[in-house]
Amino acid sequence: MSSSPEQQVARAVQAAVAELGVPDVGVRLERPKDPAHGDWASNIALTLASRLRRPPREIAAELAERLGALDGVAAIEVAGPGFLNFRLDAAAAGSALRRILAQDAGYGRSDQGQGRRIMVEFVSANPTGPLHLGHGRQAALGDAIANLLEWTGWIVHREFYFNDAGRQMDRLAASVRARCLQALGVDEPVPEDGYHGEYVAEIARALLEEVRQAPAAETHSDAASVPPLDAMRRFAVARLRKEQEMDLEAFKVRFDQFYSETSLYDEGRVEATVRALNDTDLTYRQDGALWLRTTSFGDQKDRVMLKSDGSPTYFLPDVAYHLSKWERGFRHVVNVQGADHHSTVDRVRAGLQALGRPSGYPEYVLHQMVTVERGGQEVRFSKRAGSYATLADLVAETGAGVARYFFLMRRPEAHLTFDLDMALDPSDKNPVYKVQYAHARLCRLLALDREQDWGPAAPAGRPSEHARAELSRLTHPLERELAGQLAEFPGFVTRAATSRAPHLVCGYLEKTAGLVNSWYQAGHPSRRPDLAALVRDEPVRTARLALVQAARIVLRNGLTVLGVPAPSRMHRDADAPPAGGGSA
Repeated sequence: MSSSPEQQVARAVQAAVAELGVPDVGVRLERPKDPAHGDWASNIALTLASRLRRPPREIAAELAERLGALDGVAAIEVAGPGFLNFRLDAAAAGSALRRILAQDAGYGRSDQGQGRRIMVEFVSANPTGPLHLGHGRQAALGDAIANLLEWTGWIVHREFYFNDAGRQMDRLAASVRARCLQALGVDEPVPEDGYHGEYVAEIARALLEEVRQAPAAETHSDAASVPPLDAMRRFAVARLRKEQEMDLEAFKVRFDQFYSETSLYDEGRVEATVRALNDTDLTYRQDGALWLRTTSFGDQKDRVMLKSDGSPTYFLPDVAYHLSKWERGFRHVVNVQGADHHSTVDRVRAGLQALGRPSGYPEYVLHQMVTVERGGQEVRFSKRAGSYATLADLVAETGAGVARYFFLMRRPEAHLTFDLDMALDPSDKNPVYKVQYAHARLCRLLALDREQDWGPAAPAGRPSEHARAELSRLTHPLERELAGQLAEFPGFVTRAATSRAPHLVCGYLEKTAGLVNSWYQAGHPSRRPDLAALVRDEPVRTARLALVQAARIVLRNGLTVLGVPAPSRMHRDADAPPAGGGSA
Protein backbone atom coordinates (compact mmCIF):
# COMPACT_ATOMS: atom_id res chain seq x y z
CA MET A 1 0.00 0.00 0.00
CA SER A 2 1.51 3.33 -1.10
CA SER A 3 2.38 5.98 1.45
CA SER A 4 0.15 9.00 1.92
CA PRO A 5 1.55 12.53 1.47
CA GLU A 6 1.35 12.93 5.27
CA GLN A 7 3.50 9.83 5.82
CA GLN A 8 6.02 10.94 3.22
CA VAL A 9 6.38 14.39 4.80
CA ALA A 10 6.62 12.90 8.31
CA ARG A 11 9.42 10.54 7.21
CA ALA A 12 11.30 13.42 5.59
CA VAL A 13 11.05 15.52 8.77
CA GLN A 14 12.17 12.51 10.83
CA ALA A 15 15.26 12.15 8.64
CA ALA A 16 16.05 15.87 8.96
CA VAL A 17 15.71 15.66 12.75
CA ALA A 18 18.08 12.68 12.79
CA GLU A 19 20.62 14.79 10.89
CA LEU A 20 20.53 17.22 13.83
CA GLY A 21 21.73 14.38 16.04
CA VAL A 22 18.36 13.47 17.60
CA PRO A 23 17.24 10.23 15.95
CA ASP A 24 14.99 9.03 18.79
CA VAL A 25 12.24 11.69 18.65
CA GLY A 26 8.97 10.80 16.96
CA VAL A 27 7.49 13.21 14.44
CA ARG A 28 3.76 13.72 14.15
CA LEU A 29 1.94 16.04 11.79
CA GLU A 30 -1.35 17.65 12.72
CA ARG A 31 -4.01 19.42 10.76
CA PRO A 32 -3.95 23.18 11.62
CA LYS A 33 -7.19 24.53 13.05
CA ASP A 34 -6.97 27.41 10.58
CA PRO A 35 -6.62 26.15 6.96
CA ALA A 36 -4.75 29.38 6.15
CA HIS A 37 -1.79 27.91 8.04
CA GLY A 38 -1.35 25.10 5.52
CA ASP A 39 -2.25 21.44 5.17
CA TRP A 40 -0.01 20.03 7.93
CA ALA A 41 1.89 21.44 10.89
CA SER A 42 4.57 20.09 13.24
CA ASN A 43 5.76 21.36 16.62
CA ILE A 44 8.94 19.25 16.45
CA ALA A 45 11.19 22.33 16.74
CA LEU A 46 9.57 23.28 20.05
CA THR A 47 10.05 19.71 21.26
CA LEU A 48 13.75 19.77 20.35
CA ALA A 49 14.54 23.19 21.83
CA SER A 50 15.48 21.96 25.32
CA ARG A 51 17.58 19.07 24.02
CA LEU A 52 19.46 21.13 21.45
CA ARG A 53 19.61 24.23 23.67
CA ARG A 54 18.62 26.44 20.75
CA PRO A 55 15.65 28.72 20.02
CA PRO A 56 12.80 26.73 18.40
CA ARG A 57 12.41 29.17 15.48
CA GLU A 58 16.10 28.73 14.68
CA ILE A 59 15.69 24.94 14.74
CA ALA A 60 12.55 25.17 12.58
CA ALA A 61 14.37 27.34 10.03
CA GLU A 62 17.26 24.86 9.81
CA LEU A 63 14.86 21.93 9.41
CA ALA A 64 13.04 23.77 6.62
CA GLU A 65 16.38 24.38 4.88
CA ARG A 66 17.42 20.74 5.27
CA LEU A 67 14.08 19.55 3.91
CA GLY A 68 14.48 21.69 0.80
CA ALA A 69 12.10 20.73 -1.99
CA LEU A 70 9.83 17.83 -1.13
CA ASP A 71 7.73 16.02 -3.71
CA GLY A 72 4.13 17.11 -3.37
CA VAL A 73 4.92 20.05 -1.05
CA ALA A 74 4.43 23.52 -2.51
CA ALA A 75 5.84 25.43 0.48
CA ILE A 76 7.38 24.94 3.94
CA GLU A 77 6.91 27.87 6.31
CA VAL A 78 8.18 28.69 9.80
CA ALA A 79 5.40 30.20 11.88
CA GLY A 80 4.78 31.49 15.39
CA PRO A 81 7.25 30.38 18.07
CA GLY A 82 8.66 27.64 15.84
CA PHE A 83 5.98 25.66 14.04
CA LEU A 84 6.67 24.10 10.64
CA ASN A 85 3.73 24.48 8.27
CA PHE A 86 3.49 22.45 5.05
CA ARG A 87 1.37 23.33 2.05
CA LEU A 88 0.75 20.52 -0.39
CA ASP A 89 0.67 21.17 -4.09
CA ALA A 90 -2.49 20.44 -6.08
CA ALA A 91 -1.23 17.06 -7.28
CA ALA A 92 -0.43 15.85 -3.77
CA ALA A 93 -3.73 17.14 -2.41
CA GLY A 94 -5.52 15.23 -5.16
CA SER A 95 -3.58 12.00 -4.63
CA ALA A 96 -5.53 11.30 -1.44
CA LEU A 97 -8.79 11.57 -3.34
CA ARG A 98 -7.52 9.22 -6.03
CA ARG A 99 -6.48 6.73 -3.37
CA ILE A 100 -9.95 6.88 -1.80
CA LEU A 101 -11.65 6.37 -5.15
CA ALA A 102 -9.37 3.46 -6.00
CA GLN A 103 -9.75 1.66 -2.67
CA ASP A 104 -13.45 2.45 -2.16
CA ALA A 105 -14.86 0.07 0.50
CA GLY A 106 -11.29 -0.84 1.50
CA TYR A 107 -10.23 2.73 2.24
CA GLY A 108 -9.21 2.97 5.87
CA ARG A 109 -8.17 -0.66 6.19
CA SER A 110 -4.61 -1.64 7.14
CA ASP A 111 -2.54 -4.71 8.00
CA GLN A 112 -1.43 -3.52 11.44
CA GLY A 113 -2.71 -6.73 13.06
CA GLN A 114 -0.83 -8.86 10.51
CA GLY A 115 -3.47 -11.57 10.57
CA ARG A 116 -3.03 -12.32 14.27
CA ARG A 117 -5.95 -13.76 16.24
CA ILE A 118 -7.65 -11.73 18.95
CA MET A 119 -10.72 -12.38 21.07
CA VAL A 120 -13.10 -9.62 22.08
CA GLU A 121 -15.36 -10.73 24.93
CA PHE A 122 -18.26 -8.40 25.60
CA VAL A 123 -21.78 -8.12 27.04
CA SER A 124 -21.46 -11.42 28.97
CA ALA A 125 -24.69 -10.64 30.83
CA ASN A 126 -26.01 -12.95 33.53
CA PRO A 127 -29.08 -14.82 32.19
CA THR A 128 -31.23 -13.42 34.99
CA GLY A 129 -33.14 -10.69 33.17
CA PRO A 130 -33.48 -8.54 30.05
CA LEU A 131 -30.44 -6.63 28.84
CA HIS A 132 -30.21 -3.17 30.40
CA LEU A 133 -28.64 0.00 29.01
CA GLY A 134 -25.22 -0.80 30.45
CA HIS A 135 -25.29 -4.00 28.42
CA GLY A 136 -26.33 -1.93 25.41
CA ARG A 137 -23.35 0.39 25.76
CA GLN A 138 -21.09 -2.61 26.14
CA ALA A 139 -22.60 -4.31 23.09
CA ALA A 140 -22.01 -1.22 20.95
CA LEU A 141 -18.47 -0.76 22.31
CA GLY A 142 -17.45 -4.39 21.96
CA ASP A 143 -18.82 -4.73 18.46
CA ALA A 144 -17.24 -1.46 17.28
CA ILE A 145 -13.87 -2.40 18.82
CA ALA A 146 -14.09 -5.77 17.06
CA ASN A 147 -14.89 -3.97 13.77
CA LEU A 148 -11.93 -1.62 14.24
CA LEU A 149 -9.61 -4.56 14.89
CA GLU A 150 -10.87 -6.31 11.76
CA TRP A 151 -10.31 -3.12 9.75
CA THR A 152 -6.72 -3.02 10.97
CA GLY A 153 -5.81 -6.57 10.00
CA TRP A 154 -6.71 -8.70 13.03
CA ILE A 155 -8.68 -11.95 12.88
CA VAL A 156 -11.36 -11.30 15.49
CA HIS A 157 -13.35 -13.80 17.52
CA ARG A 158 -16.41 -12.34 19.29
CA GLU A 159 -17.40 -14.17 22.48
CA PHE A 160 -20.22 -13.90 25.03
CA TYR A 161 -19.63 -15.55 28.43
CA PHE A 162 -22.86 -16.27 30.27
CA ASN A 163 -22.77 -16.86 34.00
CA ASP A 164 -25.27 -19.70 34.27
CA ALA A 165 -23.84 -21.09 37.52
CA GLY A 166 -23.80 -19.89 41.10
CA ARG A 167 -26.11 -18.31 43.60
CA GLN A 168 -27.81 -15.89 41.20
CA MET A 169 -29.23 -18.89 39.33
CA ASP A 170 -30.69 -20.22 42.58
CA ARG A 171 -32.27 -16.82 43.23
CA LEU A 172 -33.75 -16.80 39.74
CA ALA A 173 -35.23 -20.29 40.16
CA ALA A 174 -36.71 -19.37 43.56
CA SER A 175 -38.24 -16.23 42.03
CA VAL A 176 -39.83 -18.19 39.20
CA ARG A 177 -41.17 -20.75 41.69
CA ALA A 178 -42.83 -18.00 43.74
CA ARG A 179 -44.44 -16.55 40.61
CA CYS A 180 -45.67 -20.00 39.57
CA LEU A 181 -47.31 -20.51 42.94
CA GLN A 182 -48.87 -17.06 42.79
CA ALA A 183 -50.32 -17.89 39.38
CA LEU A 184 -51.89 -20.97 40.98
CA GLY A 185 -53.46 -18.94 43.74
CA VAL A 186 -50.88 -19.66 46.43
CA ASP A 187 -49.76 -16.72 48.59
CA GLU A 188 -45.99 -17.06 48.06
CA PRO A 189 -43.81 -13.92 48.16
CA VAL A 190 -40.85 -13.49 45.83
CA PRO A 191 -37.66 -13.78 47.93
CA GLU A 192 -36.39 -10.40 49.09
CA ASP A 193 -33.09 -10.94 47.25
CA GLY A 194 -34.87 -12.45 44.25
CA TYR A 195 -35.88 -10.98 40.90
CA HIS A 196 -39.10 -8.96 41.04
CA GLY A 197 -39.63 -7.80 37.44
CA GLU A 198 -42.73 -8.62 35.42
CA TYR A 199 -40.56 -10.73 33.12
CA VAL A 200 -40.28 -13.35 35.92
CA ALA A 201 -44.08 -13.66 35.95
CA GLU A 202 -43.97 -14.08 32.16
CA ILE A 203 -41.48 -16.93 32.55
CA ALA A 204 -43.65 -18.55 35.22
CA ARG A 205 -46.76 -18.39 33.03
CA ALA A 206 -44.88 -19.85 30.05
CA LEU A 207 -43.50 -22.65 32.23
CA LEU A 208 -46.93 -23.55 33.61
CA GLU A 209 -48.38 -23.53 30.09
CA GLU A 210 -45.64 -25.90 28.94
CA VAL A 211 -46.38 -28.21 31.88
CA ARG A 212 -50.11 -28.18 31.07
CA GLN A 213 -49.47 -29.05 27.43
CA ALA A 214 -47.08 -31.90 28.23
CA PRO A 215 -48.47 -35.32 27.10
CA ALA A 216 -48.24 -36.75 30.62
CA ALA A 217 -49.68 -33.67 32.32
CA GLU A 218 -52.25 -34.23 35.04
CA THR A 219 -55.43 -32.20 35.24
CA HIS A 220 -54.85 -30.63 38.64
CA SER A 221 -53.69 -27.02 38.78
CA ASP A 222 -52.25 -26.67 42.24
CA ALA A 223 -48.74 -26.50 43.69
CA ALA A 224 -48.19 -30.14 42.77
CA SER A 225 -47.95 -29.09 39.13
CA VAL A 226 -44.96 -26.85 39.78
CA PRO A 227 -41.74 -28.44 38.40
CA PRO A 228 -38.68 -28.90 40.63
CA LEU A 229 -36.23 -26.02 41.02
CA ASP A 230 -33.64 -27.55 38.68
CA ALA A 231 -36.21 -27.69 35.89
CA MET A 232 -37.25 -24.11 36.62
CA ARG A 233 -33.66 -22.96 36.50
CA ARG A 234 -33.04 -24.62 33.13
CA PHE A 235 -36.28 -23.27 31.65
CA ALA A 236 -35.72 -19.71 32.90
CA VAL A 237 -32.08 -19.57 31.78
CA ALA A 238 -32.90 -20.92 28.32
CA ARG A 239 -35.77 -18.45 27.88
CA LEU A 240 -33.76 -15.44 29.06
CA ARG A 241 -30.75 -16.41 26.98
CA LYS A 242 -32.97 -16.64 23.90
CA GLU A 243 -34.45 -13.22 24.67
CA GLN A 244 -31.02 -11.68 25.13
CA GLU A 245 -29.84 -13.14 21.83
CA MET A 246 -32.91 -11.73 20.07
CA ASP A 247 -32.30 -8.29 21.60
CA LEU A 248 -28.68 -8.39 20.43
CA GLU A 249 -29.75 -9.47 16.95
CA ALA A 250 -32.13 -6.47 16.81
CA PHE A 251 -29.19 -4.33 17.90
CA LYS A 252 -27.16 -5.68 14.96
CA VAL A 253 -24.60 -7.40 17.21
CA ARG A 254 -23.37 -10.91 16.48
CA PHE A 255 -21.15 -13.39 18.30
CA ASP A 256 -18.99 -16.27 17.12
CA GLN A 257 -19.42 -18.21 20.35
CA PHE A 258 -21.47 -18.26 23.55
CA TYR A 259 -19.40 -19.79 26.35
CA SER A 260 -21.14 -21.28 29.38
CA GLU A 261 -19.81 -20.93 32.93
CA THR A 262 -21.46 -24.26 33.75
CA SER A 263 -19.22 -25.95 31.17
CA LEU A 264 -16.17 -24.95 33.23
CA TYR A 265 -17.47 -27.16 36.04
CA ASP A 266 -18.80 -29.93 33.79
CA GLU A 267 -15.41 -30.23 32.05
CA GLY A 268 -13.46 -30.11 35.32
CA ARG A 269 -11.70 -26.83 34.42
CA VAL A 270 -12.37 -25.16 37.78
CA GLU A 271 -11.01 -28.15 39.72
CA ALA A 272 -7.99 -28.33 37.42
CA THR A 273 -7.31 -24.64 38.02
CA VAL A 274 -7.37 -25.16 41.80
CA ARG A 275 -4.90 -28.05 41.49
CA ALA A 276 -2.60 -26.02 39.25
CA LEU A 277 -2.62 -23.06 41.65
CA ASN A 278 -1.98 -25.36 44.62
CA ASP A 279 1.11 -26.64 42.81
CA THR A 280 2.57 -23.10 42.71
CA ASP A 281 3.03 -22.78 46.50
CA LEU A 282 1.10 -19.52 46.25
CA THR A 283 -1.98 -20.83 48.07
CA TYR A 284 -2.62 -21.21 51.79
CA ARG A 285 -5.40 -22.12 54.21
CA GLN A 286 -6.84 -19.59 56.61
CA ASP A 287 -10.15 -19.75 58.54
CA GLY A 288 -11.08 -22.85 56.59
CA ALA A 289 -10.82 -21.05 53.22
CA LEU A 290 -8.25 -21.49 50.45
CA TRP A 291 -6.42 -18.25 49.61
CA LEU A 292 -4.20 -17.18 46.70
CA ARG A 293 -1.26 -14.82 47.30
CA THR A 294 -2.37 -12.30 44.68
CA THR A 295 -0.30 -9.64 46.48
CA SER A 296 2.75 -11.31 44.90
CA PHE A 297 1.51 -9.85 41.61
CA GLY A 298 0.55 -6.34 42.73
CA ASP A 299 -2.95 -6.94 44.10
CA GLN A 300 -3.90 -4.91 47.16
CA LYS A 301 -4.59 -8.00 49.28
CA ASP A 302 -4.67 -11.78 48.96
CA ARG A 303 -7.92 -13.28 47.66
CA VAL A 304 -10.08 -16.21 48.67
CA MET A 305 -10.35 -18.88 45.98
CA LEU A 306 -12.51 -21.41 47.82
CA LYS A 307 -14.76 -20.45 50.72
CA SER A 308 -14.82 -22.49 53.92
CA ASP A 309 -17.81 -24.47 52.57
CA GLY A 310 -15.77 -25.45 49.50
CA SER A 311 -17.66 -23.23 47.02
CA PRO A 312 -15.58 -21.03 44.70
CA THR A 313 -15.51 -17.25 44.79
CA TYR A 314 -16.28 -15.36 41.58
CA PHE A 315 -12.71 -14.90 40.45
CA LEU A 316 -11.77 -18.61 40.42
CA PRO A 317 -14.02 -19.60 37.47
CA ASP A 318 -12.92 -16.36 35.78
CA VAL A 319 -9.29 -17.57 35.97
CA ALA A 320 -10.36 -20.98 34.63
CA TYR A 321 -12.26 -19.29 31.81
CA HIS A 322 -9.26 -17.20 30.77
CA LEU A 323 -7.05 -20.26 30.84
CA SER A 324 -9.46 -21.75 28.31
CA LYS A 325 -9.00 -18.66 26.13
CA TRP A 326 -5.24 -19.13 26.26
CA GLU A 327 -5.53 -22.86 25.51
CA ARG A 328 -7.71 -22.06 22.50
CA GLY A 329 -4.82 -20.04 21.09
CA PHE A 330 -5.90 -16.50 21.95
CA ARG A 331 -2.74 -14.73 23.03
CA HIS A 332 -4.52 -11.39 22.61
CA VAL A 333 -7.80 -10.87 24.47
CA VAL A 334 -9.84 -7.70 25.04
CA ASN A 335 -12.53 -7.84 27.73
CA VAL A 336 -15.15 -5.10 27.47
CA GLN A 337 -16.88 -4.83 30.85
CA GLY A 338 -18.65 -2.39 33.11
CA ALA A 339 -16.68 -0.28 35.57
CA ASP A 340 -18.17 -2.38 38.39
CA HIS A 341 -15.71 -5.11 37.32
CA HIS A 342 -12.72 -2.92 38.17
CA SER A 343 -11.97 -4.90 41.34
CA THR A 344 -11.73 -8.18 39.42
CA VAL A 345 -9.02 -7.04 37.01
CA ASP A 346 -6.02 -7.40 39.34
CA ARG A 347 -7.11 -10.68 40.90
CA VAL A 348 -7.85 -12.40 37.58
CA ARG A 349 -4.53 -11.25 36.13
CA ALA A 350 -2.76 -12.34 39.33
CA GLY A 351 -4.28 -15.81 39.09
CA LEU A 352 -3.15 -16.09 35.49
CA GLN A 353 0.36 -14.80 36.25
CA ALA A 354 0.65 -17.37 39.03
CA LEU A 355 0.16 -19.98 36.31
CA GLY A 356 2.78 -18.46 34.02
CA ARG A 357 0.66 -16.26 31.79
CA PRO A 358 2.01 -12.78 30.97
CA SER A 359 1.21 -9.68 33.01
CA GLY A 360 -1.44 -7.54 31.43
CA TYR A 361 -3.34 -10.57 30.14
CA PRO A 362 -6.17 -10.09 29.39
CA GLU A 363 -6.63 -6.46 28.37
CA TYR A 364 -9.66 -4.68 29.82
CA VAL A 365 -11.82 -1.86 28.48
CA LEU A 366 -14.02 -0.72 31.35
CA HIS A 367 -16.97 1.55 30.66
CA GLN A 368 -19.12 3.67 32.91
CA MET A 369 -22.83 3.12 33.12
CA VAL A 370 -25.68 4.90 31.34
CA THR A 371 -28.53 7.12 32.45
CA VAL A 372 -31.36 8.13 30.16
CA GLU A 373 -32.95 11.57 30.25
CA ARG A 374 -36.09 12.94 28.68
CA GLY A 375 -36.96 16.59 29.17
CA GLY A 376 -34.02 16.94 31.53
CA GLN A 377 -35.40 14.25 33.85
CA GLU A 378 -33.89 10.83 34.35
CA VAL A 379 -35.89 7.89 33.00
CA ARG A 380 -35.46 5.17 35.61
CA PHE A 381 -37.98 2.38 35.34
CA SER A 382 -39.23 -0.19 32.90
CA LYS A 383 -42.52 -1.80 33.92
CA ARG A 384 -41.38 -5.15 32.57
CA ALA A 385 -37.88 -5.13 34.10
CA GLY A 386 -39.10 -3.67 37.36
CA SER A 387 -36.12 -1.47 38.21
CA TYR A 388 -34.30 -0.43 35.05
CA ALA A 389 -34.80 0.60 31.43
CA THR A 390 -34.08 -2.19 28.96
CA LEU A 391 -32.07 -2.15 25.76
CA ALA A 392 -35.09 -3.44 23.85
CA ASP A 393 -37.18 -0.48 25.08
CA LEU A 394 -34.52 1.98 23.92
CA VAL A 395 -34.01 0.38 20.50
CA ALA A 396 -37.77 0.30 19.92
CA GLU A 397 -37.90 4.05 20.57
CA THR A 398 -34.76 5.31 18.82
CA GLY A 399 -33.74 2.58 16.38
CA ALA A 400 -30.60 0.47 16.56
CA GLY A 401 -28.38 2.84 14.56
CA VAL A 402 -29.11 5.92 16.67
CA ALA A 403 -28.75 3.95 19.93
CA ARG A 404 -25.42 2.48 18.83
CA TYR A 405 -24.00 5.87 17.82
CA PHE A 406 -25.05 7.54 21.07
CA PHE A 407 -23.50 4.70 23.09
CA LEU A 408 -20.24 5.15 21.15
CA MET A 409 -19.81 8.90 20.93
CA ARG A 410 -18.33 9.35 24.42
CA ARG A 411 -15.14 7.90 25.90
CA PRO A 412 -15.87 4.51 27.54
CA GLU A 413 -14.54 5.69 30.89
CA ALA A 414 -16.91 8.70 30.92
CA HIS A 415 -20.41 8.46 32.35
CA LEU A 416 -22.95 8.57 29.51
CA THR A 417 -26.19 10.53 29.74
CA PHE A 418 -28.37 9.33 26.89
CA ASP A 419 -30.48 12.33 25.87
CA LEU A 420 -33.69 10.90 24.37
CA ASP A 421 -34.82 14.32 23.14
CA MET A 422 -31.61 14.72 21.13
CA ALA A 423 -31.70 11.11 19.93
CA LEU A 424 -35.24 11.61 18.58
CA ASP A 425 -34.51 15.01 17.01
CA PRO A 426 -34.83 14.46 13.23
CA SER A 427 -32.60 17.43 12.37
CA ASP A 428 -28.84 17.49 11.93
CA LYS A 429 -28.55 18.85 15.48
CA ASN A 430 -28.63 15.14 16.26
CA PRO A 431 -24.99 14.04 15.80
CA VAL A 432 -25.74 10.74 14.08
CA TYR A 433 -28.25 12.38 11.75
CA LYS A 434 -25.71 15.10 11.01
CA VAL A 435 -23.37 12.43 9.62
CA GLN A 436 -26.14 10.50 7.87
CA TYR A 437 -27.61 13.68 6.31
CA ALA A 438 -24.18 14.58 4.94
CA HIS A 439 -23.86 11.11 3.40
CA ALA A 440 -27.37 11.32 1.93
CA ARG A 441 -26.68 14.75 0.44
CA LEU A 442 -23.59 13.44 -1.30
CA CYS A 443 -25.57 10.50 -2.66
CA ARG A 444 -28.18 12.96 -3.93
CA LEU A 445 -25.55 15.02 -5.72
CA LEU A 446 -24.29 11.93 -7.51
CA ALA A 447 -27.84 10.90 -8.42
CA LEU A 448 -28.73 14.40 -9.58
CA ASP A 449 -25.69 14.51 -11.85
CA ARG A 450 -26.87 11.31 -13.52
CA GLU A 451 -30.28 12.87 -14.12
CA GLN A 452 -28.97 16.02 -15.85
CA ASP A 453 -28.77 16.56 -19.59
CA TRP A 454 -25.46 18.36 -19.81
CA GLY A 455 -25.43 18.30 -23.60
CA PRO A 456 -23.15 16.43 -26.04
CA ALA A 457 -20.25 18.84 -25.52
CA ALA A 458 -20.28 18.40 -21.76
CA PRO A 459 -20.79 14.75 -20.79
CA ALA A 460 -21.68 14.30 -17.12
CA GLY A 461 -19.07 12.95 -14.76
CA ARG A 462 -19.62 9.33 -13.75
CA PRO A 463 -18.09 7.35 -10.88
CA SER A 464 -15.84 5.51 -13.33
CA GLU A 465 -14.53 8.85 -14.57
CA HIS A 466 -13.89 10.39 -11.15
CA ALA A 467 -10.39 8.95 -10.89
CA ARG A 468 -9.46 10.79 -14.11
CA ALA A 469 -10.80 14.13 -12.88
CA GLU A 470 -8.56 17.21 -13.01
CA LEU A 471 -8.39 17.66 -9.26
CA SER A 472 -6.38 20.86 -9.61
CA ARG A 473 -9.78 22.40 -10.42
CA LEU A 474 -10.67 22.11 -6.71
CA THR A 475 -9.58 25.63 -5.81
CA HIS A 476 -12.02 26.63 -3.07
CA PRO A 477 -10.35 26.59 0.40
CA LEU A 478 -13.14 24.38 1.75
CA GLU A 479 -12.49 21.85 -0.99
CA ARG A 480 -8.82 21.64 -0.04
CA GLU A 481 -9.73 21.42 3.64
CA LEU A 482 -12.27 18.66 3.01
CA ALA A 483 -9.81 16.72 0.85
CA GLY A 484 -7.22 16.94 3.64
CA GLN A 485 -9.78 15.78 6.21
CA LEU A 486 -10.67 12.75 4.08
CA ALA A 487 -6.98 11.81 3.90
CA GLU A 488 -6.91 11.49 7.70
CA PHE A 489 -9.50 8.71 7.90
CA PRO A 490 -7.06 5.74 7.86
CA GLY A 491 -5.05 7.31 10.68
CA PHE A 492 -8.17 7.75 12.80
CA VAL A 493 -9.18 4.13 12.24
CA THR A 494 -5.73 2.94 13.29
CA ARG A 495 -5.62 5.16 16.39
CA ALA A 496 -9.15 4.18 17.40
CA ALA A 497 -8.31 0.49 17.03
CA THR A 498 -5.04 0.79 18.96
CA SER A 499 -6.69 2.82 21.74
CA ARG A 500 -9.90 0.71 21.73
CA ALA A 501 -11.70 4.04 21.36
CA PRO A 502 -14.56 4.11 18.82
CA HIS A 503 -15.50 7.61 19.98
CA LEU A 504 -12.51 8.91 17.99
CA VAL A 505 -14.26 7.79 14.80
CA CYS A 506 -17.48 9.51 15.90
CA GLY A 507 -15.62 12.77 16.41
CA TYR A 508 -13.89 12.41 13.05
CA LEU A 509 -17.18 11.72 11.23
CA GLU A 510 -18.93 14.69 12.82
CA LYS A 511 -16.12 17.03 11.80
CA THR A 512 -16.09 15.59 8.28
CA ALA A 513 -19.86 15.95 8.00
CA GLY A 514 -19.54 19.56 9.13
CA LEU A 515 -17.02 20.26 6.36
CA VAL A 516 -19.24 18.51 3.81
CA ASN A 517 -22.21 20.63 4.83
CA SER A 518 -20.13 23.83 4.84
CA TRP A 519 -18.82 23.11 1.36
CA TYR A 520 -22.32 22.19 0.19
CA GLN A 521 -23.68 25.57 1.30
CA ALA A 522 -20.58 27.77 0.85
CA GLY A 523 -20.87 30.83 -1.31
CA HIS A 524 -24.25 29.82 -2.71
CA PRO A 525 -27.12 32.01 -1.54
CA SER A 526 -29.34 29.95 -3.84
CA ARG A 527 -31.77 27.59 -2.15
CA ARG A 528 -30.41 24.95 -4.51
CA PRO A 529 -26.77 24.47 -3.42
CA ASP A 530 -26.80 21.07 -5.09
CA LEU A 531 -27.19 22.64 -8.52
CA ALA A 532 -24.64 25.32 -7.69
CA ALA A 533 -22.12 22.54 -7.10
CA LEU A 534 -22.95 20.82 -10.39
CA VAL A 535 -21.84 23.52 -12.81
CA ARG A 536 -21.92 23.07 -16.58
CA ASP A 537 -18.11 23.44 -16.82
CA GLU A 538 -17.29 19.74 -17.26
CA PRO A 539 -13.74 19.69 -15.77
CA VAL A 540 -14.84 21.62 -12.67
CA ARG A 541 -17.99 19.53 -12.27
CA THR A 542 -16.10 16.25 -12.63
CA ALA A 543 -13.49 17.35 -10.09
CA ARG A 544 -16.24 18.27 -7.64
CA LEU A 545 -17.97 14.95 -8.23
CA ALA A 546 -14.70 13.16 -7.46
CA LEU A 547 -14.59 15.03 -4.13
CA VAL A 548 -18.25 14.15 -3.53
CA GLN A 549 -17.65 10.48 -4.26
CA ALA A 550 -14.56 10.39 -2.01
CA ALA A 551 -16.40 12.07 0.86
CA ARG A 552 -19.33 9.68 0.44
CA ILE A 553 -16.96 6.70 0.62
CA VAL A 554 -15.31 7.96 3.80
CA LEU A 555 -18.58 8.72 5.60
CA ARG A 556 -19.99 5.33 4.59
CA ASN A 557 -16.86 3.47 5.68
CA GLY A 558 -16.75 5.32 8.99
CA LEU A 559 -20.37 4.53 9.77
CA THR A 560 -19.78 0.93 8.74
CA VAL A 561 -16.92 0.65 11.25
CA LEU A 562 -19.34 1.82 13.96
CA GLY A 563 -22.09 -0.55 12.83
CA VAL A 564 -24.39 2.36 11.93
CA PRO A 565 -26.34 2.55 8.64
CA ALA A 566 -25.27 4.98 5.91
CA PRO A 567 -28.56 5.80 4.16
CA SER A 568 -28.62 7.22 0.65
CA ARG A 569 -31.82 9.12 1.42
CA MET A 570 -33.15 10.66 4.63
CA HIS A 571 -36.92 10.80 4.64
CA ARG A 572 -36.97 13.91 6.83
CA ASP A 573 -34.34 15.82 4.85
CA ALA A 574 -36.12 19.16 4.54
CA ASP A 575 -33.74 20.60 1.95
CA ALA A 576 -33.99 17.64 -0.43
CA PRO A 577 -34.45 18.87 -4.01
CA PRO A 578 -37.66 18.11 -5.88
CA ALA A 579 -37.66 15.04 -8.08
CA GLY A 580 -36.16 15.51 -11.50
CA GLY A 581 -33.54 18.09 -10.53
CA GLY A 582 -32.85 20.96 -12.92
CA SER A 583 -29.92 22.76 -14.46
CA ALA A 584 -27.58 25.53 -13.50
